[in-house]
Amino acid sequence: MMPWIGLCAGEVWKYLEKKGGEAKLASILKGVEAPKETILMALGWLSREGQIIVGGELPNPNIRLSSFPEKN
Repeated sequence: MMPWIGLCAGEVWKYLEKKGGEAKLASILKGVEAPKETILMALGWLSREGQIIVGGELPNPNIRLSSFPEKN
């Protein structure tokens, strides 16, 4: 399972990069071809590594790559 989560984390990273460094959770779930549960685990992985910042309100928070500046 770990290799799939890692591969999915890479796909999430690429998706966010393509979207200018940030996107809403719903957009990621639609744009990344993987099961919802795997995407959520990948987001947890990226968050734990400090690669993403999660903000905003549930159920559709904003996800931002930590290496991208915050948009105003």
